[in-house]
Amino acid sequence: MGTSIIDLQKDIFIQTVRHATGSEWKVLVVDEGSKKLMDNVAKEDDILNEGVTNFELIEKRRPLNREADAVYLLSPLPHIVDCLLADLEKRCYRRFFLVWTSLLDPHLRSRIDRLQSARELIADFRVLNIDFFPRESHLITFRDPWSFPVLFHPACNNLIRDHLDGLAKKELDDYAQYHRDFPPPAARPNGVLFIVDRTMDLFSPLIHEFTYQAMALDLLPVNDGDKVTYTTVINEGRPNEERKEMEIGEKDKIWVANRHMHMKDLLGKLVGDFNKFRADNPQFADSDGGSTSVNTIKDMLAGLPQYQEGKEAFSLHLDMAEQCMKVFNEHKLLDVGSVEQSLATSLDEDFKKPKNMADQLVRLLDDPSVPQEDRLRLIMLYILYRGGLLGGDIRKLLAHANLGPQNGEAIDNLDLLGARTQKPLKENSPLPQPLFPPKPPQTPMGDETAFTRFEPALKTMMEDQIKGTLDPAVFPLTKPHLADGLAQDNVSQASLRSASKPTWARTRPSANEPRQRFIVFIAGGATYAEARACYEVSQQMSKDVFLASSHMLTPSLFLRQVGDLSTDKRRLDIPAERPKPRAPDHLFEREPQPQPQSQPQSQSLPGQQRPRQEAPRPSPAPQPSKNVAPPTAGLASMTLNPQSRPQSNGSTPRPTSPAPPQSSTGKLTKDKTKDKKKKGLFK
Repeated sequence: MGTSIIDLQKDIFIQTVRHATGSEWKVLVVDEGSKKLMDNVAKEDDILNEGVTNFELIEKRRPLNREADAVYLLSPLPHIVDCLLADLEKRCYRRFFLVWTSLLDPHLRSRIDRLQSARELIADFRVLNIDFFPRESHLITFRDPWSFPVLFHPACNNLIRDHLDGLAKKELDDYAQYHRDFPPPAARPNGVLFIVDRTMDLFSPLIHEFTYQAMALDLLPVNDGDKVTYTTVINEGRPNEERKEMEIGEKDKIWVANRHMHMKDLLGKLVGDFNKFRADNPQFADSDGGSTSVNTIKDMLAGLPQYQEGKEAFSLHLDMAEQCMKVFNEHKLLDVGSVEQSLATSLDEDFKKPKNMADQLVRLLDDPSVPQEDRLRLIMLYILYRGGLLGGDIRKLLAHANLGPQNGEAIDNLDLLGARTQKPLKENSPLPQPLFPPKPPQTPMGDETAFTRFEPALKTMMEDQIKGTLDPAVFPLTKPHLADGLAQDNVSQASLRSASKPTWARTRPSANEPRQRFIVFIAGGATYAEARACYEVSQQMSKDVFLASSHMLTPSLFLRQVGDLSTDKRRLDIPAERPKPRAPDHLFEREPQPQPQSQPQSQSLPGQQRPRQEAPRPSPAPQPSKNVAPPTAGLASMTLNPQSRPQSNGSTPRPTSPAPPQSSTGKLTKDKTKDKKKKGLFK
């Protein structure tokens, strides 16, 4: 659907490496950070196929290779610049092609420019601005879960400005400063960037979402790290049964096609798709019985890898869907979800004001089938719905839920996110209004939408922006783009205008017209419901809407991070307050110099260390051929006395040589050590 940010970034990596040194072979030098960026979108073989001989980490020990060019793909960090300067001083490679993942600080750039060897060896210097991790075709993260405590922990106020500058605004300002043609002229309508934070919508990270992706990452033990993986059983009940950790990502077509589908429809669709898959591969069906022709065997072997991958993928998703429904029934999420929808929307299933919400809440808090985490989520949703409760009422709800004091602290910490948790006994002020009040549907909705009444605020924001009805007082423009004297009125839509005419009125472009792009950046974490909303707006409005965030939030992670807001900041291990990394000391070690000798020697003696040579290695001194008779005259003049005196001229005496080996017949034999040295193997 539209543009894929994964494909865009992958293409940038490959094109940069391909054209860096032309058709010549090259070494690719990366650091740990830039390698993670590249591994996220490209396979190692994709890079090696572009004339790369090998990968090298700049922080590790590496041999000198002054006959080869090197492409450096680096993160713009001080210690990485130190590593680069060490390589330049040693002249590790013939030419240096420098590529930075984002803009390099001018102070660090000046350090490179001042180095004489840098001016001689650097053949290219460019910035890619790709310091982010595409997770899906329209979803980007920075893998920075510490963004949440930095933004909302009371003791981290001094870190907020630098943190936000590094994430969004400063990067754009610096890019525009060094690229005077930004934004470049194009037929595509001007894009729009939204910068919001987690406080815009506190319901989304608490409510149960019943679409496949959000539900699976909420209820199942999915490993959500650099790769999203889930461990399942393959070939269950058969002799070749095994537990296998399988990756869930953009390469999984079943996942991509169904991740935003409601769970009630998913199981039936998966079963139907699997039956169709088996029908499309009849050579594998019931292959155990009956005769099999040679052609059938050939067909089976040809399609076996694809069939096995497809079979395992269906097995994975059928298992995940069944496990989700098992948890749904065991934890009574039918009742929990109904109450959550009413609390989040302030509307019941008939889109009227809900009644008896406190009684419904207490019944669920007393139910042993409801897990403690779900009880805490219900209490938080109820407090947000009521705009705060009396302190005594909160303690009663915690007692009903059998939750400890640490959960009470997590509730109190919602104040740090802009919510009001406690209110006085007598208060005449009206309840705070939601950012986007829920609107009843214009047409009647069936039972299947009972759990889809809530939509994230992000979706309403995007729909209002595209329609031209977004309130500019709530979402002011930081840098309005007014083209060719367009009037100041209707400035709320200025950022949507191309250089010639407004585009907000045409919500659906023609088939050949480039789609307008929107980027929504949420500081402090985004939810999978919000990611789903971006895909839906893209499809419904014929736009490209990309969601970017510091990290992805599941309800469990959100509760844990909210609870940590009352923890001592020193226990959070925030990267901004860690000791700054330093370049490894071994990068600054000098090459060992050869030891001075008092008199020239025609050959090295056994046990003497050979001085280290730089490539190209000089030819060794002439040595006797294997067929030449041993130098008996020279050997006769050598002393075998280990207590030899210093020479009269004060110079260091020559080391004594061991006696030549003799055979049992008394004849001299060849010294194999010398033979080994002659071949260049002696070290």
